Amino acid sequence: MFNFGVVTNWINELLVSVMPQWAATLIECVVIGVILLVLYALLALFYILYERKLCAWFQCRLGPMRVGPWGLLQVFADMFKILIKEIIPLKNTDKFLFALAPYMVIASSVIMFACLPWGYGLQIIDYNIGILFILAVSSCGVIGILLAGWSSNNKYTLIGAMRSGAQMVSYELSLGLAILTIIVFAGTMNINELVWAQENGWFIFKGHIPAFIAFLIYLIAATAETNRGPFDLPEAEHELTAGYHTEYSGIHYGFFYLAEYLNLFVVSGIATLMFLGGWMPLHIPGWEGFNAIMDYIPSVVWFIGKAFFISFVIIWFKWTFPRIRIDQMLAFEWKYLMPFSLFNLVLMAVFVALGWHF
Repeated sequence: MFNFGVVTNWINELLVSVMPQWAATLIECVVIGVILLVLYALLALFYILYERKLCAWFQCRLGPMRVGPWGLLQVFADMFKILIKEIIPLKNTDKFLFALAPYMVIASSVIMFACLPWGYGLQIIDYNIGILFILAVSSCGVIGILLAGWSSNNKYTLIGAMRSGAQMVSYELSLGLAILTIIVFAGTMNINELVWAQENGWFIFKGHIPAFIAFLIYLIAATAETNRGPFDLPEAEHELTAGYHTEYSGIHYGFFYLAEYLNLFVVSGIATLMFLGGWMPLHIPGWEGFNAIMDYIPSVVWFIGKAFFISFVIIWFKWTFPRIRIDQMLAFEWKYLMPFSLFNLVLMAVFVALGWHF
């Protein structure tokens, strides 16, 4: 596998050789920030088109076809339309919190996006407690949603925000327990170490039954965390217009829209990291020829391909199952999913203690 760290180290040494260390660090931070924001925007646009095309495919339609070849430029037209839309000021709102909410949501999403390991040597943030950091940052997004609903001074936005808060806080427990199950198996929370621990087999295969159960629990909880169907109660159009962002317009509405789609990629990337080896190719112990062929595929392709596959499954959920009621959604989490997640965590601890895993 090609180590992208060789390239980044060469660039760092080149900058340090012609300028002071502080200036080189400043330039690197600015360049990385710009690349991160550009990737964030482009991936969000891709995911919008990705879902619209998949939705059309599931419903035997064509989807966007008019703007550009096969409708590929439709998302860019939509983006420019949102950018030139006027931000409409509202009366009787908390103007500071109303303006702050979309930035809190987008900031939480961008920081999680920055933590993902894109390839061998391509990782911006690498803490020894990286997974804990991601979970902590993800919890901040719900604060922006609650602020958006409350500061809008609208009963529909408030109900949507309260639904979203209850849903995200509830399902975050099962999502965290599913991740903790894999951490118990791996024995580390460092993102880089988690990937290298799957060099001889992805955790979904090596972790035996508890790892597969944790993967299913994670998919369900991640679907609810991103407010996607059948758990899209906070944005139920027939009840709440558009939910917590009903009163937003222009780029502020666009921030919520971008964060919603990028959160889909983020949860897919975390699932890839925890269960499918991250950027690590598929290796089978003893199959040296096969493993060598897999190593020729760039690590970035492995990571993005796995993340797109997980996203496909989550989008498949939305266009397969009908929206459930709010009481059914919360009862499913507290009565079934979380107790089962706790039992699975204990089961994984027993398997690790007794060595009953591959």
